[in-house]
Amino acid sequence: MFDNVCKFLAESFSTDFATWLLNQPITLTELSPSELSLEPIRADALILLQSDEIILHLEFQTRPKADIPFRMCDYRLRGYRKFPDKKMRQVVIYLQPSDSELVYQTEFVLENSWHRFDVIRLWEQPTEIFLNSPGLLPFATLSQTDDKTRTLEEVAQIIEAIKDTRIRSNVAASTAVLSGLVLNKDLIKRILRSDIMRESVIYQDILQEGIQQNTQEIAIKMINKGISLEIIVDVTGLTMAQVQKLQAQAEDTQAQ
Repeated sequence: MFDNVCKFLAESFSTDFATWLLNQPITLTELSPSELSLEPIRADALILLQSDEIILHLEFQTRPKADIPFRMCDYRLRGYRKFPDKKMRQVVIYLQPSDSELVYQTEFVLENSWHRFDVIRLWEQPTEIFLNSPGLLPFATLSQTDDKTRTLEEVAQIIEAIKDTRIRSNVAASTAVLSGLVLNKDLIKRILRSDIMRESVIYQDILQEGIQQNTQEIAIKMINKGISLEIIVDVTGLTMAQVQKLQAQAEDTQAQ
């Protein structure tokens, strides 16, 4: 869910991200990874945005991964192959504090090849950066703040002052999700008004994800009881392929 929220924010508030990361309030449009890829590269939250002159490549990470330097180098070369005249700004944004040396890696080295990219560790970033733009508000509690609760209360006040109801609900829901990385859910519910969030696409995605998870849990219980796959498909509304995948997962779990 964190991946989806970060992707939604970067694509919906691209000007805010451009101002933050490029120092230019320019409008960026989405660039599909398939336009650069010879084959898919798995990433937690890969976001590619572009203008006529530059590509902004963002990767949000909740945990550090050893393959990130290679991935950044690979995408830079793919970007050059497709758009040789465009610059590319590449930024890995780590959401949660980590003692791993991986969060400090900013280059990929292979024999005579060398590639450098940027890294932002949110917990080291001044909170003020995220309080002046609606698209960045959800990251404020993950920043360098001594009082995360007070920061969330300040963010909530700013959100309530947003006049556009759609933006207000989307920012509130995104803030609730990302704040869950550092704050108690009950505290978040107390500070952020749930009625503001209900119309958000993010909120609806969360509900749908919960429904899907419950459906899958029911299907797994039925599989374990030996109920036929046809009946499970009929009862849950899942496809046969989905049920067969769950069956394989259940069998793997039992075999362990």
